[in-house]
Amino acid sequence: MAVANQAWKIVADLFGGVFVGLALGFLADRFLGTTPWGIIGGVLLGFALSIYMARRTAHRLMAQAKAAGVVPKSIPFDDEEDEER
Repeated sequence: MAVANQAWKIVADLFGGVFVGLALGFLADRFLGTTPWGIIGGVLLGFALSIYMARRTAHRLMAQAKAAGVVPKSIPFDDEEDEER
């Protein structure tokens, strides 16, 4: 799987969890008459779920990279902008 596809999966996890929570909160408000508490609770639960899913995906990808023997490259410090001043 390409790196870009993996990144988009994490982004989809983040947005998807929030939107699913928003939709479920809206439905709860509609049927239970608890406006706006269903939406607020749904968004908060969706946010927590999306963070959990994104974290789980990132850990799985790091484990796959480690098993494949991929060593992360160090990014050198670039202070070129500071030298121009």
